[in-house]
Amino acid sequence: MQTHEIRRRFLDHFVRAGHTEVPSASLILADPNLLFVNAGMVQFKPYFLGQEAPPYPRATSVQKCVRTGDIEEVGVTTRHNTFFQMAGNFSFGDYFKEGAITLAWELISKSQEEGGFGFDTDRIWVTAYEDDPEAAEIWHRVAGIPKERIQFRDGKDNYWDMGVPGPGGPCSEIYYDRGPAYGKEGGPVADEDRYLEIWNLVFMQDVRGELSPKLGHPPVGSLPKKNIDTGMGVERVAMLLQGVENVYETDLLRPIIDKAEELTGRSYGVEHADDVRFRVIADHARTAAMLISDGVNPGNDGRGYVLRRLLRRIVRSARLLGAEKPVMAEFMKVVSDLMSPSYPELGTDFGRIETVAVGEETAFLKTLNTGSTLFDNTAAAVKAKGGKKIAGSDAFTLHDTYGFPIDLTLEMAAEAGLSVDEEGFRTLMAEQRQRAKEDAAARKHAHADLSIYKELVDRGATEFTGFDELTSEAHVLALIADGVRVPTATAGHDVEVILDRSPLYAESGGQIADRGSITAAGLKLRVNDVQKIAKKLWVHKTTVEQGQITEGDVVLAQADPAWRSGATQGHSGTHMVHAALRQVLGPNAVQAGSLNKPGYLRFDFNWQGQLTEQQKADIEAVSNDAVGADFPVNTFVTDLPKAKQMGALALFGENYGDEVRVVEIGGPFSMELCGGTHVQHSSQIGPITLLGESSVGSGVRRVEAFVGLDSYKYLAKERALLAGVAASLKVPSDEVPARVEQLVERLKIAEKELERTKIAAVLSSAGKFVDEAERLGGLLLVAAAAPEGVAAGDLRTLATDIRGRFGSEPAVVVLLGNADGKVPFVVAVNKAAQELGVKAGDLVGSFGPSIAGRGGGKPEMAQGAGSDPSGIAAGLAAVRARVAEIAG
Repeated sequence: MQTHEIRRRFLDHFVRAGHTEVPSASLILADPNLLFVNAGMVQFKPYFLGQEAPPYPRATSVQKCVRTGDIEEVGVTTRHNTFFQMAGNFSFGDYFKEGAITLAWELISKSQEEGGFGFDTDRIWVTAYEDDPEAAEIWHRVAGIPKERIQFRDGKDNYWDMGVPGPGGPCSEIYYDRGPAYGKEGGPVADEDRYLEIWNLVFMQDVRGELSPKLGHPPVGSLPKKNIDTGMGVERVAMLLQGVENVYETDLLRPIIDKAEELTGRSYGVEHADDVRFRVIADHARTAAMLISDGVNPGNDGRGYVLRRLLRRIVRSARLLGAEKPVMAEFMKVVSDLMSPSYPELGTDFGRIETVAVGEETAFLKTLNTGSTLFDNTAAAVKAKGGKKIAGSDAFTLHDTYGFPIDLTLEMAAEAGLSVDEEGFRTLMAEQRQRAKEDAAARKHAHADLSIYKELVDRGATEFTGFDELTSEAHVLALIADGVRVPTATAGHDVEVILDRSPLYAESGGQIADRGSITAAGLKLRVNDVQKIAKKLWVHKTTVEQGQITEGDVVLAQADPAWRSGATQGHSGTHMVHAALRQVLGPNAVQAGSLNKPGYLRFDFNWQGQLTEQQKADIEAVSNDAVGADFPVNTFVTDLPKAKQMGALALFGENYGDEVRVVEIGGPFSMELCGGTHVQHSSQIGPITLLGESSVGSGVRRVEAFVGLDSYKYLAKERALLAGVAASLKVPSDEVPARVEQLVERLKIAEKELERTKIAAVLSSAGKFVDEAERLGGLLLVAAAAPEGVAAGDLRTLATDIRGRFGSEPAVVVLLGNADGKVPFVVAVNKAAQELGVKAGDLVGSFGPSIAGRGGGKPEMAQGAGSDPSGIAAGLAAVRARVAEIAG
């Protein structure tokens, strides 16, 4: 049975049982606890936490999940995957244990002809929590599972909670016996390789305190409503129903391995080391494509860093398998073809996914070259000191700073006859992971304070009136100060105000919140910010400037008209720039984020490489042409599929409801899903002036612009600046560029002449150094401090010139400079000296420690730098001693 069919049967089964099918959420949710969605219940967490009332009593979904805590283990065994699909059914105060067990048993036991999975029921085992005999009794009574195939386990295995105080409950897990070929008898408690877990049923009934029942501590209470949260591993079920050995042999992963075999010439199943690399490629390629599809871009921290690691491990694995050409485009195409039946966005957005992945591959191939050079220098320094082991700190720097994989460091070290302090490296990696865990743990309490809003959220959404008016009469529903409900607030105090209706825009969609006021007779509050809770409750963050506000008051809420006018210009201007980018650069220039406020906009988009001046000029021109066209701005609400069918653009990673608001400017020119405030005609935006373009991460560029009056002020300032430059140069404004170009050219000529003069002065001292050369046995040695202030490049030129003046006599030149507190050095050895056993790179080790220096090179030339000028004399003495030793 194919994986897509397994998904479909699961969803159909639960829909027939009265569940609402809920699409998979994005892998990126606004959850401070999670880097990525890692379980099927995550999108339902507000319902389980009691922060929101669920819109349905029963739900079912197949959630895409990513777990990256053990990336290094992927491929080493066949059990680890970073991406997986979790099929689940959920009950919010509806059915409980017996209902969950009955529904699960029906699906796994029903024949395939009847729409089930058709598992051999004689090979099904289940486990229950040690204090939950009720679940065991239901399994025996409802499913007829013999008591000897029902095992009890402690909280570590069969109790679930979120890791923080909140809901939890015992679990019951379903296992499938793969047979004696896979391990010993005795059920899941004896061997979880033979007895494979396929489904976990969580009976959410308890309130967990600070100490978890998983560790034997009792719950602190019971939930008012008992819930069900289950998770079935789609990939594991596919493995069993397809009759293959592991998940990498299933229909959605094996074709990626097949493509890797084709691209590398190696075969899967021959060598364990190669098999690990094949599995890394298969797993990471799929995960990377899914992450990019949901809006993640490679970066140096957070989600972007995880994606970067995945993509780079693919490249490294392919190269170690023998791939000599780029491979990423091929792997992304295979993943898209495999996964699109369940996730069609992989096909429709393939161009962007491919661009991001290939861009990172190209960058990493350069990094590999840079890392190889750094490794060579590190290895040379170790050898120069007579060492045999690369320090763990050096390996960690190569890995963490330059993205150089540890296994590649190990392999190259072995080739160089060196080892690596792996223990030191692992210690530093463990310390880094611990810091990350501590940071994540510190963020886990972010949900605790939201419970105070639950009653208000359950009352219903704040009515936003700001699309039609800037002033609205409203009732004060609640006041919150320092996380506590208060009845009143007086002048001088900050207080959060919740109203039943409000014209003030709450920050979202890149548009910052309105500023404004809340007033009544003798009362005035300044609104500093407006934020949303649960996407529907407006929280006005205010300062009481006059009077006293009381819960239940009738007030006037007003958005600052000037602020709102500027905000609408900024937001509509953002849509103009987005449309212009896509017109100039093409459809792959997809939004990756934005910020707009009165008079200003910032727009991030996916793109590889810097924009040309012509492209920037074209984007600005297209934007302003649309402004000048005075396009009408239309907004309407429709369902999400219809909006997408019409061509409306959605922001990647954003979760939309069933109904969406579409903002259309100029018909096909711009159509986006957007809940922000906008002008009524494009001409009201005013002029748009691009300020610049920059990189904000791998594959992500940013443009910034002023709009409206701010744009005019900026242009007026630029005009005044140009007039001042023209006056200084005594030319008309339109001749300034040509005049500046002439001056720059003259400056370049002057700098070149100065450089030639400086080099001539440096080389003039070469004769003096030759005259003062020391004879040590059969070698001539120049070991000296270079003239003060000679740069590293000039030092090399001088050393090369001195070496050349000795002709065929064996000669060694060692020059140590002193420039800005640094000690650049060059060692030059001619061919005759090399034949006597002198190598430039080896000599660095004799004087390097004296100047705290490192460097390396070839037998004829080595260079580097130190940081301790006080050791120059000692270093020169050390190199004299070393050359004398070689000369015998």
